Amino acid sequence: MSPRDRIAYQGVPGAYSNLACTSAYPEMEPFGHDTFAGAFSAVETGEAELAMIPIENTLGGRVADIHHLLPESSLSIVAEHFQPIRHSLLAPAGATLETLKTVASHEQGLAQCRDLIRELGVEPMDFGDTAGAAKEAAERNDPTFGAIASELAAEIYGLEVLRRRIEDKLGNTTRFVIMSRRAIEPDPRDGPALTSIVFQVRSVPGALYKSLGGFATNGVNITKLESYIIDSSFTVAQFYAEFEGHPADVAVANALEELQFFCTTLKRLGTYPKATYREDR
Repeated sequence: MSPRDRIAYQGVPGAYSNLACTSAYPEMEPFGHDTFAGAFSAVETGEAELAMIPIENTLGGRVADIHHLLPESSLSIVAEHFQPIRHSLLAPAGATLETLKTVASHEQGLAQCRDLIRELGVEPMDFGDTAGAAKEAAERNDPTFGAIASELAAEIYGLEVLRRRIEDKLGNTTRFVIMSRRAIEPDPRDGPALTSIVFQVRSVPGALYKSLGGFATNGVNITKLESYIIDSSFTVAQFYAEFEGHPADVAVANALEELQFFCTTLKRLGTYPKATYREDR
């Protein structure tokens, strides 16, 4: 299959990122990588056309490292996808809830199933990805070692499902962004859009307040704002923001112009269609 028909993700077959790829782009071939950086690199070097990158989860919060990788990448966000996450407790044949001593998963999987881990009194083990933990459980074939992953991972690696739907809260969902080498912006007339940016402001009192004032006065809704310390002295913060609208909109253009006046750096990560999932909720 041509690289143009591939979509990269972090993990091994059966990972939730793999499921997101087949759900959002069934016509493309999922292309797994050990790390998020590897998935980014696959698109940057032309090994894949797109990358499916998890950014946040309703139970586990933001996905570590992604907001540090996004600003450094040459890729653009071209779409978003919301994937329901339905965890299962997996183990080799013959294992029971009573034999388990250790349960492995990605840190997000562990964070989303704290209640079960506490109930069973097992030791959580952080693993690179959920399906990788399932693969490890199959290779160990140890009744004391289980994994939190998808039922697809159980089928792929020959594990038994000891308990289904073990996430702390129903409705558990991960939001993904789809990355591309080319910035593919929607026509502003085609429907609601979102824009993602990263920026730094001058180190003066009220700089952040003033920089965001243009969004309020122009009626532009900021849907996400997060900060990250990026220097060893803990004095320089980088902000990641998402807001409704297209830079071609007059209100958005005015808000960005005012923001830039107070910024030391400003980078647009992408403008992309607003997922219908948001409207359905």
